[in-house]
Amino acid sequence: MHDHRLQPLLHDLVSTVLAPTTALSGTDGQIRPAGVQGLFHADARVLSQAGLLVDGREPEPIGHAVPAPGVSRFVALARWLGDRSPDPTVRLDRVRRVTPGVMEEEITVASTAAGPVTCTVTLTLGCDLAPVEVVKSGGAAEPLPPEVTGGELVWRSGGTRVTIHSDTGASAEVSTEAGAEMGAEMGAEVGAEVGAEVGAEVGAEVGAGVNAGGAMLRWHVTVAPGRPVTLRWGVRVEDPDAVVAAPPGRPEWSRPQVQADDARLERLTRQSLDDLESLRLTETAAPGDTFLGAGVPWFLTLFGRDSIWAARMLLPLGTELAAGTLRVLARRQGTKVDATSGEAPGKIMHELRRHEFAVEGNGLFLPAAYYGTIDATPLWICLLHDAWRWGMPEAEVAALLPAMEAALGWLADHGDADGDGFLEYLDTSGRGLANQGWKDSGDAVRFRDGSRAEPPIALVEVQGYAYEAAMAGAALLEAYGRPGAERWRDYAGALAERFRERFWLAGGYPALALDHGKRPVDSLTSNIGHLLGTGLLTPAEELRIVRTLTDASMSGGFGLRTMSAADAGFSPLSYHCGSVWTHDTAIVISGLARSGHADLAADLVRGLLSAAETFGYRLPELHAGDDRTLMGRPVPYPAACRPQAWSAAAAIAILHAATGLYPDVPSGRATLRPLPGAPLGALSVRGLRVAGSPVDVTLDRSGTAHVTGLPPGISLLRDPPR
Repeated sequence: MHDHRLQPLLHDLVSTVLAPTTALSGTDGQIRPAGVQGLFHADARVLSQAGLLVDGREPEPIGHAVPAPGVSRFVALARWLGDRSPDPTVRLDRVRRVTPGVMEEEITVASTAAGPVTCTVTLTLGCDLAPVEVVKSGGAAEPLPPEVTGGELVWRSGGTRVTIHSDTGASAEVSTEAGAEMGAEMGAEVGAEVGAEVGAEVGAEVGAGVNAGGAMLRWHVTVAPGRPVTLRWGVRVEDPDAVVAAPPGRPEWSRPQVQADDARLERLTRQSLDDLESLRLTETAAPGDTFLGAGVPWFLTLFGRDSIWAARMLLPLGTELAAGTLRVLARRQGTKVDATSGEAPGKIMHELRRHEFAVEGNGLFLPAAYYGTIDATPLWICLLHDAWRWGMPEAEVAALLPAMEAALGWLADHGDADGDGFLEYLDTSGRGLANQGWKDSGDAVRFRDGSRAEPPIALVEVQGYAYEAAMAGAALLEAYGRPGAERWRDYAGALAERFRERFWLAGGYPALALDHGKRPVDSLTSNIGHLLGTGLLTPAEELRIVRTLTDASMSGGFGLRTMSAADAGFSPLSYHCGSVWTHDTAIVISGLARSGHADLAADLVRGLLSAAETFGYRLPELHAGDDRTLMGRPVPYPAACRPQAWSAAAAIAILHAATGLYPDVPSGRATLRPLPGAPLGALSVRGLRVAGSPVDVTLDRSGTAHVTGLPPGISLLRDPPR
């Protein structure tokens, strides 16, 4: 018998989210006091139960949908009520709406029975205010007892206050007698009649029992045929200690109109844009800049790497999100050396929490502001450079150049701890992340025989990021008349030579990493695909990587596997050693498109589109790396976050790769390089943004592309297929 805690499963839950607030329920709409179900707000579970009963029985679910950001609808039946016939006559529609700090529900009881139907509708509620890290580790928090204030049910702890209200107009009466049994009638019947004009009578009662810290709302309902009754209740959260909040206004990016031969691409784009809208966040202390929270439920906060990649993928829709993300991270850029937090001068942070993030049982302890990431700093530089080329205003770019110079300094002074010329990581605190690339699980870096590499670790993709960042930094320094450009071009050239000498294996592909003894970690992984398009490789070297990734051991799943199926460490349900990550595949697709390798790019896109269809076009953080022929559809990874920012942003990366518009606004030109041969069919994307101007790109079935709307002064160059 195993007594260790298990992380709760997520794959079959419904997320209703408008950051920083998320409801996680079963597909029947019930929020049960188990696992990760609940209403979360900014790293705390503010409601641990919201169970709906009719006459003491759970309705029978028949369907659900997520029609808009922050909205879910659940449909169920009460077949024991109404007429005795094969057709159900009593139906319940439960519509859940989440806005920042608020969840509201409408429960509509409708009947087509021959006569009136009378029933009792109850809602059992609970609150534990469990921190998200406790929930993630499979732990539990003690339920809090409710109280009554001003006729409303209230739970509170510290500065956090959770309030339940209903629209019956009744004053709630709650008993706090110890040992009261959940479900006992605790409130005074108020006899409020609602909707009498439609022939329905609703009486409301409210009760609570403290044996489980629970509470209950109860309505007595009489429903006339064809005259539904709607019950309304809600919860609001006051949380002055939250470090993230909802930004004002509409999303910072455009919402393009997409028409495609493959309708799945249209559906994926539509759902992904909805999900991205629901993940917008800002800092409570500096609400002027928007970034994307990484994902629901564990990572709905600022994550350096994740937020950067998502903003980078969304650049074809405008530069405003990139600018906000860059500024937020620049404000928290490292200024000192701190082994506990991983901070160093010039370093870009990894994640931000309201308090320490401690996972019981594995020794992980991360400070509220944690810097344990090797790749966020070069990626920050790359994002600034790319946003500049897409037309980010010059003054906004100039304001960030001191932060860029500090980030470049980190590459040479702190990112390369042993002075061997490669970026590497080592957690010297003993309590932080052992692996600090995007594959940050403890077993992510393995040799081909399955044995684990020992740190310090120099990851393959990070060297590509460093090369690209150095060249990007040089371009920005030169363009703005600042010194140092030649130094960073020399840095990049020397890095490329060292990489060529140390990373390439006899098998014809680069190693995953160098370990503490500078031995190549010889497993075959998706990491090498991130090198495509960085400039680190020659065209011949890029072709060798493409041929390697084309092998079925890597590309035989629904997307690109994180590790080859031929490696001893492979498992299709391993978090980082065999699964398929949406963003990882999308990054490789982008690199393939930039280097002109259409066949593999199109194959990987088709894999993701098939996965999208399976997952209702809300692509999860990752899915299992089983072969496509095994079940004909991807197997869920049971603890994957969904929605996830960089997974949703992958839809825009796919559109961009297919249409192939690469602007360079400072140079006054844009290059058009669509995937050769239009392997995804005809495609029209209207409403991209270049320097703030709306731009349309259309691609016919022959692969001929047309662009309209480029801003004045931007000339179009057509790059021939490679």
